Amino acid sequence: QLQSPTSYTGGPFDTNAFLVRLPEGNLLIDAPEGTLAWLKELRLPVHLLALTHGHFDHTAENKRLKMVTGAELLIHEKDAALILNQASSGRMWGFVVENSPPPDRYIDEGDVIRFGDIPLRVLHTPGHSRGGISLVTDQMVFVGDTLFAGSIGRTDFPGGDYEGLLRSVREKIFTLGDDVVVYPGHGPKTTVGREKRSNPFFN
Repeated sequence: QLQSPTSYTGGPFDTNAFLVRLPEGNLLIDAPEGTLAWLKELRLPVHLLALTHGHFDHTAENKRLKMVTGAELLIHEKDAALILNQASSGRMWGFVVENSPPPDRYIDEGDVIRFGDIPLRVLHTPGHSRGGISLVTDQMVFVGDTLFAGSIGRTDFPGGDYEGLLRSVREKIFTLGDDVVVYPGHGPKTTVGREKRSNPFFN
């Protein structure tokens, strides 16, 4: 049984990062501003950094994390260009963000990130961005900005697709068990069952 992730919320858009502690090493999901200081407080190493998508509020600390921890950086290929050019994206919003180093490898639908005997399945869940992914393991799913408690991610950014996002949630997230806990990129956690029943975008 995997223990619940440790979470951090930071950066100008209150972005969530999650640390999943696994037998062979620790997996960090997303890296908003302030993540490195949080990890130093916890005194926990990071071996893998998996990005749910490439928007700079989720990836601002990539460069510093990579330098300090040496973590392997994973992202879907369709969002790789976003992190390599995130300094200009940040400037458009009035923020100073360093470009990310290139990813160490791409992850896509059907891939499994494995630490010891605990697998994390990769789902390609585009809509908020072209390369959005969700990670599923042991009664929990990390969805980035695909789904929120009572809402969904924005689709008005370049690469956004409203119908595609609804399809991603219906076909990839809602087909998981109702008891699966959903950990979104912003806001509180929820469950698949709760969102199926009460999320206004699906009712």
